[in-house]
Amino acid sequence: MSFRDNILLPRQGWNFDNTYVRLPDSLYVRQNPIPVPAPRMVIFNRALGESLGLNTKELDGKEGAEIFAGNLIPEGAKPIAQAYAGHQFGHFTMLGDGRAILLGEHVTPKGKRVDIQLKGSGQTPFSRRGDGRAALGPMLREYIISEAMHGLGIPTTRSLAVVATGEAVHRETLLAGAILTRVAASHIRVGTFEYLAARGSKEELRALVDYTIRRHYPKLLEAENPTLALLHAVMERQASLVAKWLHVGFIHGVMNTDNMALSGESIDYGPCAFMDAYDPATVFSSIDHDGRYAYGNQPAIAQWNLTRLAEALLPLVHPNKEKAVELAQAAVGSFPGVFRRCWIEGMRAKLGLFTAEDEDLSLAQNLLKRMQDSGADYTGTLRDLAREPLPDTPFFLHPAFGPWHERWQARLKRQGEPWEVSRAFMRTRNPAVIPRNHRVEEALEAAVQREDLTPLSALLAALSRPFDDLPEHAGYRTPAPRNHGYKTYCGT
Repeated sequence: MSFRDNILLPRQGWNFDNTYVRLPDSLYVRQNPIPVPAPRMVIFNRALGESLGLNTKELDGKEGAEIFAGNLIPEGAKPIAQAYAGHQFGHFTMLGDGRAILLGEHVTPKGKRVDIQLKGSGQTPFSRRGDGRAALGPMLREYIISEAMHGLGIPTTRSLAVVATGEAVHRETLLAGAILTRVAASHIRVGTFEYLAARGSKEELRALVDYTIRRHYPKLLEAENPTLALLHAVMERQASLVAKWLHVGFIHGVMNTDNMALSGESIDYGPCAFMDAYDPATVFSSIDHDGRYAYGNQPAIAQWNLTRLAEALLPLVHPNKEKAVELAQAAVGSFPGVFRRCWIEGMRAKLGLFTAEDEDLSLAQNLLKRMQDSGADYTGTLRDLAREPLPDTPFFLHPAFGPWHERWQARLKRQGEPWEVSRAFMRTRNPAVIPRNHRVEEALEAAVQREDLTPLSALLAALSRPFDDLPEHAGYRTPAPRNHGYKTYCGT
């Protein structure tokens, strides 16, 4: 099928205004998706489509499947594969969209600009030895996790559709092929700046900095040093984002610099998962043999990644190299303090605290240490703290819990709010439902192996209301058996 003869009419609701292609052409290559033989809609996010101003009735069907497979190109789209670099597990590599095509930037009726990207859309000049394709399981997994993160109120890319391609992909075995349509504030990554820094083009770097500021941080246009202000702003957003990950027990699994977006959104859900029993050393990724991206390491890795961004920006931070290094080091060096502030603010909320006291940090840390020592479930334990009376679980019945509980109760009383107010507040900050790993796998197995989407739909319904104690969602609150070994895979 030739795409050039298959341009769609505006009835789909697309409103493309593609600004990234006005940047230096070293940052991308023009590339259409590779057509697939038999696209079939597996799942379509009607609520997201409606919020984007799209005609969901037109898109939720055969023609939509053709679009989201890349066989039909919407009017106004200018498909490209983006170039970028990245430190992958600490090692620098020149990369790019090896299995993704950015269709373009869609502007919603409310004026919000979002990237529309097809993931698994075929080979590009950046594919190296890869096939450019994706398997159905990992694409549905990204759909589940990204929509769960959205339900939890955490900045994230979104998933608009997953389409089966009608062809197999070769991994360890033959797997059903699929393409995910991802919606993002942008796909500008730390690695995008690393790519231009490696090329040594100050002019191209300045163009990308100016573009990023205009797109994501327009208030910085009037800053005395916009590049340095950008570094500070990105640091603030990343500190807030990673703190939110830790608050819900999320482990990204592959925090390479090409997976850190300057918009502050969570991006690229590969070998990610949510923690059951609390342990900062928790790792689920099959490729993270040394625990580099373990749950408790994520703040330090975020700072490490920001240091790579700072290094890339040095030529624009200050004309004097030594002064540039000094300014950049001061910016990145402030990350631990910013992160600690974000983390403790979130933990106060999870403990029902409206006011701030110096002892709050040790109060939260002491609770987590007791949870770690006992292997308590992270999400369930924090949720149960708001129950009256406390449940008869081993954690709450253990003698070591009593002194902490008394200390917490005394702290609650000092803030002057009635217990019911704090309790209600806690229920808005401690989810009842997260994408428990065994439940995610059950849904994926049914969808991929049996083409049964019922478990997937039920899971997504529960994840869309994670803070509600609904009787029909009770089964999603139970952690996996303690001997439940679990590994996640990136799907490439």
